[in-house]
Amino acid sequence: MPSTAIDSQIHGFLFSTDEMREIFSDRSWAQKWLDTEAALAAAQAELGIIPQEKADIIVKHADADLLDIPSIGEFYKSSITIVPLLKAFKAVLPENAGEFVHWGATSQDIVDTGLVLLQRDAYQVILRDMELCREYCLDLAEKYRDTVMAGRTHVVHAIPITFGYKAAVWADELGRNVERLKAMAPRVFVGELAGAVGTLASMPEQGLEVQRRTMEKLGLGVPTIAWHVARDNQAEFVTTLALCAGTLGRINHEIFSLQHTEILELEEPFFMGKVGSSTMPHKRNPAVLENVLALCRNVRSIAPSIVESMVSENERDWGCFLSEWEAIPRACHMLGCALEKSKHILKNLIVYPKHMERNLFAQKGLMMSECVMMHLAAKLGRMTAHGIVYKSCMEAYEKEIPLKDVLMKTPEVVEAFTEDEVDHMLDPHTYVGLAPEFVDRVVAKWRNQ
Repeated sequence: MPSTAIDSQIHGFLFSTDEMREIFSDRSWAQKWLDTEAALAAAQAELGIIPQEKADIIVKHADADLLDIPSIGEFYKSSITIVPLLKAFKAVLPENAGEFVHWGATSQDIVDTGLVLLQRDAYQVILRDMELCREYCLDLAEKYRDTVMAGRTHVVHAIPITFGYKAAVWADELGRNVERLKAMAPRVFVGELAGAVGTLASMPEQGLEVQRRTMEKLGLGVPTIAWHVARDNQAEFVTTLALCAGTLGRINHEIFSLQHTEILELEEPFFMGKVGSSTMPHKRNPAVLENVLALCRNVRSIAPSIVESMVSENERDWGCFLSEWEAIPRACHMLGCALEKSKHILKNLIVYPKHMERNLFAQKGLMMSECVMMHLAAKLGRMTAHGIVYKSCMEAYEKEIPLKDVLMKTPEVVEAFTEDEVDHMLDPHTYVGLAPEFVDRVVAKWRNQ
């Protein structure tokens, strides 16, 4: 019976996806261990270490559907080695082939390699969806390349940008995370076959060749030396997921922030029948965004525990990296869910250009203070211009009147500029800088890859 949020029939949709649950199912765990044992047996048979006919039986029966998986769990009550799997596997192997399973290997060889195989499956889903999120942000950037909106710093209006520019910043950051995911793959997706303390003492003559052939069959990298206690690969995997969660969290929080009733420039996708409140029928709450923010926060919180597991003792320390079995799948579950929901949000995002236009004038021209200052600076000097515009802005702010009204009674301004020129300075559509060009640069960079 499910007892965690990830597997819950009630809450499961909020914390994982069916695809990720299948990847980390009990059957999948067992199958990856069997895949590793089968690859090992096949490699050893090729080198004459075990009989070919026994290896053929092992490979043929390396199917988790044949195992009594509950019995493995029963054995784990008294063991955290791979022995429970070996007992269940031996029970289905005819002709005494079970005596040739796991020849020369140690439990951690199978456990670590199996986990890496599971991670690789999860990674492919995460990479796919990160790339899709990037593409949806590029679509937004192109569509809204020239749609002017308020730029904000320290949560208040700064100077104008375009929404396309904001989306391009999102896309570029997602793109860098895609690059990080791809860059880590050769370091992380490396198998383990090293024996009791990593020296391959159980196969001194042919151990390296067995190792190479086994990893070749599994499609994994060959370790230069054992990583029984060198857990930087796992730490890199999870910290990279945490970076991805940081980016997704920032993007979704930005949408969340811009859905405030008083702003409402963006809104998560809505459909009739989506209920925001049991008591307030008018509510269109950003519930999916809130879900993603919680998931991303949880993913980020997992990374420190895996980094902490890097500090292990001597040549084997299950007390440290046992935590990886629980924490790494949980990080994949929640990031996979966050990506699934983010794809939907970014692909179907509701954008309100009219609200963006309205909000440009919320401060009655104050957003254009830099533009005014730069025009004055050309004639009066920058520091002098800053002082004049600062005084004018503070008066407009305190009195809640248009900045133009103050400027048009400021001697230094009216002596140097006509009213039409002042109107031009105060037009936010004229002061987006190179925002559209930056959109073009980002789109060209990632569309060309």
